Amino acid sequence: MCTLAAYVGASPTLPLVVAANRDEFLNRPSSEPSILAVDPWVVAGQDLNAGGTWFGVSQAGLIVGLLNRRSPAGPDPTRRSRGLLCLEMLQQPDVTAVRAALAQTQAAEYNPFNLLVGDRHLAIVATSVGERIQVAVLPPGLHLLTNLDLNDPTCPRIAAASERFRGLPIGTDPTNLVVPLHRILADHTTALDPRASQIDTLCVHRGGYGTRSSSIAALSRDGALRYWHAPGPPCQAMFAEVSLPPTCAGNRW
Repeated sequence: MCTLAAYVGASPTLPLVVAANRDEFLNRPSSEPSILAVDPWVVAGQDLNAGGTWFGVSQAGLIVGLLNRRSPAGPDPTRRSRGLLCLEMLQQPDVTAVRAALAQTQAAEYNPFNLLVGDRHLAIVATSVGERIQVAVLPPGLHLLTNLDLNDPTCPRIAAASERFRGLPIGTDPTNLVVPLHRILADHTTALDPRASQIDTLCVHRGGYGTRSSSIAALSRDGALRYWHAPGPPCQAMFAEVSLPPTCAGNRW
């Protein structure tokens, strides 16, 4: 289970801020954020098994995060990697183009997922749990995602974590958000969903499975994009800013 928090329109100068923990099997190989595509460039971590990603940013000013959803039957290994879909959406020019691409995507190609996509104008969550992909436009405010429904009121993890995320003033300078978001993402006191097989915390440590890394990304009203990454569980690893390629001349999103 991963956790993602998206602040949409929470500040006049920061239309989108996203903070996320990636939970995964510890033996699944992956690489730290790097350039995975060009024209437009995409900077993201990479799953070295299937080639996709779980979180990234793009030259077009997109922030995209993927969360796998539960399936009663478990994941179908014959289906296409959800991480590849995440990477493909990062290569779209804007959220409108993402919505058009998702409308042409067959839900049956993928195991269930939640996909957050946002730019400085619009943020959406695409959910695949049945025969089609459903897209919800996010209104201004804080939104939380796990492997359940968006802002699921029955999820104790969302209910408990939302109070801490909501208590954070967004302000105007994204660098001031890194330390307080780091503290929240490293939390070991927030109870997880008791419907899971085992009780744990927001920062997960469960034998061969747990929080592998954390990411924070922020978009400014003028199109400036910042990205920080912690290459391990946030209770142990520090965030460092990821160096992003320059934007193309005249392309300020």
